Amino acid sequence: MKEFTKDDLINFLPRFETFVGIDSDGCVFDTMEAKQKDHFHPAIIRHWGLEAIEPQVRAAAEFTYLYSTYRGLNRFLGLCKTFELLNDWPEARDHAKLPDPTDLHVYCDSGLPLSNATLKAEAERTGSQLLAEAHAWSVELNADIDQNMPDPPPFHGVEKALARIQKTSDAIVISQTQAVALLKDWYRDDLAKYVSVIAGPELGSKIDHFTMSAVDRYPANAILMMGDAPGDMATAQAIGCNFFPINPGKEIESWQRFMDEGYDAFLAGGFSEEYQKTLIREFKALLPGTPPWKRNS
Repeated sequence: MKEFTKDDLINFLPRFETFVGIDSDGCVFDTMEAKQKDHFHPAIIRHWGLEAIEPQVRAAAEFTYLYSTYRGLNRFLGLCKTFELLNDWPEARDHAKLPDPTDLHVYCDSGLPLSNATLKAEAERTGSQLLAEAHAWSVELNADIDQNMPDPPPFHGVEKALARIQKTSDAIVISQTQAVALLKDWYRDDLAKYVSVIAGPELGSKIDHFTMSAVDRYPANAILMMGDAPGDMATAQAIGCNFFPINPGKEIESWQRFMDEGYDAFLAGGFSEEYQKTLIREFKALLPGTPPWKRNS
């Protein structure tokens, strides 16, 4: 099982005239619900002793990691946002001692790759208890997922699409899932053979991945980002490339649509303005920015 480095991105050699960056969790693999609800969220509750407000923690974490404009965030950004929501929610903050997310916010804004290694280094450098706790949570979480989470299947239609992409476009995985899980998923299901690089947060942000591998090697209309989260859309918009959403809850239909029309439209010179607007409008409608306890109050 090959582990990839930044050099694999920096020294990427195009074989085709088009480039496709593909997210992993929730886009290729049906991981999001089980990974979050059965592993991420219980670990937050357990690690910070928040059993007294378990319903609120689960609601805040599910909103952040699954059902909102924050879906797909790096785990540490998501943890920071979850704590911010809980501290702003009287039903949570009045019934439990919540961590102050300030140190985590500073780390997330530091420009460092958001990974266990950099978090540990920052915890040691700053002496921050919260960063040390977040690192311990993340390490425990990786072990729990590796040992106890059933292997997530790829969505129906994914392998057929990857095989088609491989014939006419350069393709890499562009993800914020930590490498230990990312590589396991792609090699276990023998999907790694369809992509040239598998990049996780250890190699930088998704924008970093594109910048190192594709931005100066292909015209913007010859680059495509595929993903299930607003961060994927924001990445595409930041580099000015095409974005094809894998809509949460409609993943199989999205992959079929990609095969029926999306990939051909991309190969024909990039998405038209109207087609791109339609895809984004449908995608945004599925992921609100305001949590339900505020919408319903």
